[in-house]
Order: sequence, then structure tokens, then C-alpha cells
Amino acid sequence: MSDPSFASLIPVFVTLIVALTVRNVLVGLFSGVFVGAAMVADTSALLFVPTLVRHHIVPEVADTYNASVLVLLVFIGGFVKLIEFSGGGTAFAAVAARWVAGKARAQLASWAGGIMIFFSDLGTPLIVGPVFQPLTDRLNISRQKLAFILDSTSSPVAILIPFIGWGVFIMSVIADAFSAADIEMSEWDAFVSAIPFQLYAWLAIAMVPALTLLKFDYGSMAVAERNAAMNPPSEIESPEADHSNAKPILVWLPLLVLGLTLFATLNHYGFPFEQVAGSDFRAGLSAAYFLAAVVLVVLMVSMRVQGLLSTFGRYIDGMTGMMPIAATLVLAWTLGSVSETLGTGAYVAELARNGLPSGLLPAVAFLLAAIISFATGSSWGTIIIMMPLAIPAAIATGAPLPIVIGAVLSGGLFGDHSSPISETTILSATGAGTTPLEHFRTQLPYALTNGAIAFFGFIVAGLTQIDWILLLVVTTQFATLWLLRSRQSKVDSA
Repeated sequence: MSDPSFASLIPVFVTLIVALTVRNVLVGLFSGVFVGAAMVADTSALLFVPTLVRHHIVPEVADTYNASVLVLLVFIGGFVKLIEFSGGGTAFAAVAARWVAGKARAQLASWAGGIMIFFSDLGTPLIVGPVFQPLTDRLNISRQKLAFILDSTSSPVAILIPFIGWGVFIMSVIADAFSAADIEMSEWDAFVSAIPFQLYAWLAIAMVPALTLLKFDYGSMAVAERNAAMNPPSEIESPEADHSNAKPILVWLPLLVLGLTLFATLNHYGFPFEQVAGSDFRAGLSAAYFLAAVVLVVLMVSMRVQGLLSTFGRYIDGMTGMMPIAATLVLAWTLGSVSETLGTGAYVAELARNGLPSGLLPAVAFLLAAIISFATGSSWGTIIIMMPLAIPAAIATGAPLPIVIGAVLSGGLFGDHSSPISETTILSATGAGTTPLEHFRTQLPYALTNGAIAFFGFIVAGLTQIDWILLLVVTTQFATLWLLRSRQSKVDSA
């Protein structure tokens, strides 16, 4: 459209409304694509679907960049499934648990274990949780607290790492938004520059050691901890690993091979002294994940952890299990293409230029992303919806792009952390042996605290553009917890 209007936002609104109504981002995206394609189509009803497939969906799949992302996701899916299937993660965490004594050490060990199992945000609760649950039960730590620790080290860690599924997904959405807005910038550079401004992720990770060191809990979590001290949870047996022969080497050696292979491949292209093209990076990362998977298969078979056929079958399962994510990405790319034709980005940019001070854009982006993510329970869906709108708005208003990108990612994560229907909420509760409602109820005060501090941080960052905003918000978090503890101590002593 030569003169974009409010109508250009209709596909986005349809996507959002349908996703909120049916609690399914994939259905929402398809609805938005369908409506958007109908708005730009010039064909009969009989030929509409063939036109939609031929002129909108197929070009996105055939695009060189998009195809390389889909291939990379397939290799990542196969490797992560193998790691989970091997039982190596459980064995690794079990070794760490042998050196733990005392409530503080148990909580910090659980926290460290969750960070080390960084390659799968959905696998972290199910790997670390069952290992540490018997230990936390014996030490009278509530299962709600364990669920909070698991949730704080799953998505918040994964969203900061550019070379796993989260990073690849986010960079693909950023690249699509850059292409629509004609921005000449590497999506890798954009993602890396936004890492210090993913304030909520850093606050969520820092919350666990801060509370542990202060020996303090508040809200519903304090009640759960008192109840656990008076009525310890019934200790249960930790589920066995996939095989009794599983050893920690099944985790650390493949990850070491992955890292060394990636570095060697990128070094061939001049890294770290020269910028590596995105296509070379994705190809190198695909090769690294494949070689790591080969090493893991050899280890599993030679150590008699699993048979060759069952191992290969599980690897294929992991690859095919990425289909929902691939479908989500394809529909997101298609929606972006249709929205570009309608002029959505240009219209949003014009609205932002005329009605929103650049300094407030990060805080507004954070708040809108948090609302969408809370309602849908999906941070990925929120990123898909918000990023193509926030990036052109940032360019139009002159707002700092890394801060705006960090605000969208932080808002999506905050809403996901606060939502009772989030997948990570459910999995964290499952891994800790509690109910999703109990986990949601006890974690919400902590999530709201971090969300409020992050919102304050984005206001300050947007207005001042200071580079050390992360240090400021983490310091604010610790000071807030210190004040809350001091006030609670006065109430208890009164």
C-alpha cells in the first residue's frame, strides 16, 4: 500500500485476538496470515488458497535465510532430544547433589544446575527438578521454592544465549523485521547488543542467589516455606535416568565438542577478528550440533546406555519434534511479508513518530509485550507479534534499538513467567512435584517485583540511554529485597 492506514494493523489484531481466545499462537498466526492475504489478494475465491500458498508461504520457506534457520532448528532438536534421552543431564546433576549440604547450598546447587543445562529451557525443569527434589525434601525446602528456582533458570537463561533454539528463533524474527524496514544491520549484532538490556531475564536469574544469601522469602512463598519447615514434604524416589550406565560425560563432552567445532568453523571465516556472515554462522552451528550428536551417539552405544537403533530413532523424534516451531516461524515470516505489503511497519512508525516520545518507547514495548505474553502464555508468540512493530517504531522515533529489542524480549519473558498457562510454568511445577497453580501463586510476587524493577529500568534506559542500566536494576533488586527483609524483621519483632 502506498498510503498505509489503520487497516494495515488488521492482520496483527486478528492474530492477537484469535491467539488470546483459543490460547494458541499457531492458530492465531494462521488466522492473521489468512486475513492479511485476503486483503492483498486479487483473485477468485477458488484460487485464493493456491495463491496464498504459492505467493506467500512457499517464498518464505524457499528463502535462503529462512531455509537455513529451519535446517538449524532440526539439528538442534535432534541433539537436545538425545541429551535428554541419554540420562546424562540427570547423572550430571546427581553428581553435583552429592556435594550439597544445607538449605542455602541446595538452593544454589539447584540454581547452578539449571544454568548448566542451558540448551533446553523445557528440559531443564524435567532434568534438574527430579534430581534435587529428594534433597530439598530432606532439607525442608518447599517444592514451590524448587519450582521457582527451576523456572528462574530455564527460559531466563535460554533467552540470553544466541547459539541455541531461543537465540536462533529470536534472530530470525529480528532479521525479518530488519528486512521489512530496510535496516542494514546484522541480526547477530542486534541480538548480542540487546543482551545487557534483557533486564527481566537477568533479574530473574539474580533473584535466586539474592534471596538465598539474604535467607529471606516473602508473600505466598514465605508461607510455603514455613509450612515445609513444619510439615516436610514426603520424600520420593528420584526417577532413574534413561539407563543406569548414564554418566555426566554424556553432557559435558558433546557440549565441549559443540563449542570447539563451532569456534574452529567460525575461525576459518576470520572469527573473532572479522565479522562472520549469518549464513556461515548458521552452517557452522548446524555442523557443530551434528558432530556433537554423533559423539553423543557413539558414547551412548559404547557405554551401553542405549542401543543404536533406539538412539537413532530418538534423534529423528527430536528432529520431527521441531515441526511446531518451524510452522510457527513460517507463519510468522508470512505474516511479516503480508504486513510489509500492507505497510504495517510504516504506519506504526508514523504513529510512534507523532505520538510517542522516543524515551518512553522501551517501557511501552515492555508493558505491551508483558500483557500479550501473560494472556497467551507464550513468550515466543509475543516476540513474533511485537518485534515487527517495535523495531520500525524505534527507527522512526530514534529510540535506541538494542534497548527496544531488550524491552520486547523482557516483556515477553515477564508475562510468560507470570502466566498460569505458560508451558514453563507447568513443566517447572511438574519437575518440582507441585501443582501449576501452587507454583503460579507463589512465584507471582517475585515475578511482579522483577517486572516492576525492569519497567523502571526501561524508563531510565530510554530517557538516559546509559550503558550500565543492568548494574542499576540488579542493585535495585538487592536493595528492594534488603528493605523488604528489614521491614519483615521489624514486624516479626514487634
